[in-house]
Amino acid sequence: MAYLPGLGRELLKAAANAPFLEREEEKQLALNWRDQGDRHALHKLTSAHMRLVIALAAKFRHYGLPLTDLVQEGHVGLLEAAARFTPERDVRFSTYATWWIRASIQDYVLRNWSIVRGGTSSSQKALFFNLRRLRAKLARDPRMQSSGAAFREISKALGVSCADVETMDARLSGSDVSLNAQLVDDDAAGSAQRMDFLVDDQPLPDEVVEQNVDTDRRVQWLQDALAILSDRELRIVQERRLTEESVTLEMLGDKLGISKERVRQIENRALSKLRRELSRLQGDDVQMLEAQMA
Repeated sequence: MAYLPGLGRELLKAAANAPFLEREEEKQLALNWRDQGDRHALHKLTSAHMRLVIALAAKFRHYGLPLTDLVQEGHVGLLEAAARFTPERDVRFSTYATWWIRASIQDYVLRNWSIVRGGTSSSQKALFFNLRRLRAKLARDPRMQSSGAAFREISKALGVSCADVETMDARLSGSDVSLNAQLVDDDAAGSAQRMDFLVDDQPLPDEVVEQNVDTDRRVQWLQDALAILSDRELRIVQERRLTEESVTLEMLGDKLGISKERVRQIENRALSKLRRELSRLQGDDVQMLEAQMA
């Protein structure tokens, strides 16, 4: 096995020296592990396939992650394959384990390649792991020299939108940038950072607290003012002014057994009483409360 930078020589030597398994021996080891929990059989089975793990992990080196971590994640997939393998089927363990090893490594790459999680769906994963390969292949075609043509071809090949291809291409072309990174290469303590230019449209915490306190105070004033109304006046004000869908004068008159003109008169009288009471409680906020009831 060729030397791979970043991977221990002892691991490479152990993987290279592990004996190949014949089909029947492999099947018996898998049966012993599944039926008897024989850890020695599991160790022998997985050790014989560490070459496969290393070979698959090496294909993901260009994502900038430590090769040792990729191999460890691949070994997790190998163990998962051993736990799920059905020896009775006419399939070699290496064929079955390849999918689990690759899936485990790909999941690790997606979780650690960037602080921004991407590729959550199967189509997005396929785009993430195949975009560079497809772009390099299309670059040799004179008809695919423009990015738009290449994106359309990749979109068609992977079954994703052109917008997704363009977004993923931009992500793969750049790197994560810290919000605390200085905009100017200056060691001065007061150098501006990217975070300083982020705009938050939400109110400040003290403004939120102030608004909540004021709202509670106005609600209490309104409740105190409503208490001076008669039952019929209160019902008319509530259904006409204090509900999302106010009823018409005619509909309310039919409910109360009076004319719509009488409802209007009672409403105007009740509102006048409310204004006087609210002015007595707190004159500065009367207009705001009236606006809420309008």
